[in-house]
Amino acid sequence: MTTTKVVELVGESQKSWEDAVDQALQEASQTIDNVTGVEVLNMTASVDNGKISGYKVNLHLAFPVKENR
Repeated sequence: MTTTKVVELVGESQKSWEDAVDQALQEASQTIDNVTGVEVLNMTASVDNGKISGYKVNLHLAFPVKENR
């Protein structure tokens, strides 16, 4: 039986919401092994002078808990 751990992250990008997810996943993958899934919970944007200047996503990241300690 596999137990899965879920952590909540915030990703940011100046390009797009998809890039914000990718940035969060890439950074988390430096310290978390075997990521199995991502769930986007919320998407927001910063606006300057009537244009989007930054994208943010709140997401859940899932990965298995190691059985051998």
